[in-house]
Amino acid sequence: MNWDIIQGKWDQLKGSVKEQWGDLTDDEITQIEGNRDKMAGKLQEKYGWTKTEVDEKMNDFFRRHG
Repeated sequence: MNWDIIQGKWDQLKGSVKEQWGDLTDDEITQIEGNRDKMAGKLQEKYGWTKTEVDEKMNDFFRRHG
């Protein structure tokens, strides 16, 4: 997964991210800016997942949408 591409497409992906992870606020999604570490941190904070769980869920999501 190429995070440079994800960052470039972030505005297009924000709606899908919101659908997938509805606990993230619009402001949080905007602040993430397609940054992998920021997104992982927010998902861990909101859902209480481990780093491994977050990595698996993000990889799966961006494989389908990225």
